[in-house]
Amino acid sequence: MLDEAILRLQRPVEALLFVASEALSIPQLAKLLHAEESEIAAVLQHIEAEYSERGIVLREVAGGYRFATSPLARDVIEAYLLPPKTTLSTPALEALAVIAHLQPVTRSEIEAIRGVNSDSVVNTLLDRGLIAEAGRKDVVGRPMQYKTTPFFLESFGLRSIDDLPELELDPGQPLEFDLEAVKAESAAVGGG
Repeated sequence: MLDEAILRLQRPVEALLFVASEALSIPQLAKLLHAEESEIAAVLQHIEAEYSERGIVLREVAGGYRFATSPLARDVIEAYLLPPKTTLSTPALEALAVIAHLQPVTRSEIEAIRGVNSDSVVNTLLDRGLIAEAGRKDVVGRPMQYKTTPFFLESFGLRSIDDLPELELDPGQPLEFDLEAVKAESAAVGGG
């Protein structure tokens, strides 16, 4: 049978460890609960044994004790606490589609096709590792060209760029841009 002191102190010790924002030492707990340090040590040992197979465990850290999640529950805790994987905005997806299908391509070519400034979305795609610089285009101004990365392929479940879906164009609708004209105009003005 458990010592009466352990049973009497277990609830308040658990409660203090639960609400504390930092690890509590044996002397701190003894002072707060007007108990002997040896009693607190015995309570902590009992709590540690009692919680050893649960989702919450007692850990001795930073000179004291605190409750923590069990290492066996790490995956589920990370899935809950870590921010969800963010999705790309529609403009970023548009720019990524242009880059994927026409690579290597310059910012001015992306902008000419999309019809809007693409600096922000290109920077986002670079930051996320979906695209990379592919060298400078050999035209006046030597604008940077962009291509997709292996991470792009992995993220979209593609083995290679050849696995990209074909562009589905409505035969009754004219293209809103002429890629060769865009590239020629970009080269003529040194765009990028």
